[in-house]
Amino acid sequence: MIPTQELTGMILAGGEGRRMGGRDKGLEPFAGLPLVAHAVKRLEGQVGELLINANRNADAYRFFADRVIADLVIEGADEGFKGPLMGIYSGLRAAKTPWLLIVPCDSPALSDDLVARLVAGIGDHDIGVAFDGERLHPVVALLRTSLADDLAAVLAEGERKIDRWYARHHWCKVDMSDCPEAFANLNTEEEKLHLETVLLSTKGKEAT
Repeated sequence: MIPTQELTGMILAGGEGRRMGGRDKGLEPFAGLPLVAHAVKRLEGQVGELLINANRNADAYRFFADRVIADLVIEGADEGFKGPLMGIYSGLRAAKTPWLLIVPCDSPALSDDLVARLVAGIGDHDIGVAFDGERLHPVVALLRTSLADDLAAVLAEGERKIDRWYARHHWCKVDMSDCPEAFANLNTEEEKLHLETVLLSTKGKEAT
């Protein structure tokens, strides 16, 4: 098992939110809170330090995390690239622990025991990726921070696909097939409103 103090948690909130009209998704209201706050709830108290990877609105995000980090720039890489692989790299560099656990800012239904399940499921692998029984969720993962140098090299070569980079390493699926609905992510206003309605309805039924 990996002790809490050896874990850094990071929420990926550095995207451009193009399908949501360019708005900063992490700060979008959802069930009474900004979306990022739901991700914070899944990590707080279970990691030694909590980071948010954001490329704008850093002051707003500082309320929710120990540190806010922007994407780093790699010599030779496309400076305009702000994809999740660059966010992961920035987190691997920023973390002060042997392990980095990442989640996206736009999946508010992630399970409360997500951290424990990733830690238990990684075994002796370098990367553990959440698997819902049908699909991998590459931005819900646990990674050794010692992989940072390798990721810097492939980013400088132009690599942009997370799954291809994972495949270079000793990685595994972490089975979460009992809760596939937990990985619903919100890319549009319509998806946000639909999931908000579903979750609030579920909570209302549980309360009665």
